Formats: sequence, C-alpha cells, structure tokens
Amino acid sequence: MPIYVNSNRMREDGIQLKSTRHCTYQSGHHFVWIPFKRRKIFTKEAIIEATKRYVTEAIENKNNDMGLIAIEVDRTLMDHVHVFVSFPPRMLASQAVTIMKGYSSRRLRMEFPHLKNLHEKSQLWAHSYYWGTTGNVSAQTVKRYIEECQG
Repeated sequence: MPIYVNSNRMREDGIQLKSTRHCTYQSGHHFVWIPFKRRKIFTKEAIIEATKRYVTEAIENKNNDMGLIAIEVDRTLMDHVHVFVSFPPRMLASQAVTIMKGYSSRRLRMEFPHLKNLHEKSQLWAHSYYWGTTGNVSAQTVKRYIEECQG
C-alpha cells in the first residue's frame, strides 16, 4: 500500500514538506552574500526594501519551485543579505543563489543608478557566498542512526 504525504504539512520553522515525482523532501537553505568589495550599500531604507522585494521576486517569478522562508538585510554592518529558502533536490545551491543574486543585482542597479558607479565592473554582489542547510533532523541524530544500524 503506497504512503501518501500531505504536501501542506509545515514545521514550526516554516519549512514545508514538498514532493516531486520521485522524491519527498523538506529542506531549508541559508544563504548569505555581500556587495562587491564589501561596499556599504544599505544606507537607505529604500535600498533595503528594494533588495528584499527583488530577491523575493526572483524566488517567486522564476518558476523553479523555490520557496522563501525568511529574508533580512544586516542593518548593523550594512553589507550582508540573509535569505532562508527551500528548493527541490534537482536544483543546485549555486543555481539558487545565482537566480537570487543575478535578478536582484540587475533590478537594483536599474532602480538606483548610483549603484552602477561603485566600481568599474558591472556587478553589485561579490562572487562568493555562504550556504548552510537545515533539515528535519539534526546531524547528531543522523550520525547516531547510522552508527546504530551498523550493528
């Protein structure tokens, strides 16, 4: 008898249980990136709000089954974007961050022309980023389960 999973189940941390044709998954991905050369671009509330809006649009408009869980801009250092998303196993983390950074960079530079003149290159974000994952169970739980299965 097949097991059917309700795709509307959600944990208290906002990560929804989803499924593809061959896989049921529940994962969260935390991304952090900075502006090129750590420029302090988040000096105005309008830029902060536009950054959130464009990253959200990138996630929702690309027909990629990504889901936004949380987004925030570091208002203390004024140079970090934090995004917590869920995406299907067929998508690479590098694809997900490219979608978010590429779309938001293009739109921010169109709306705020002074961001184009920060440096000689036509990029807003640094190439590097941080990526961390979350799941339904902790790493300690998985390790203990695997060790106990060994007999």
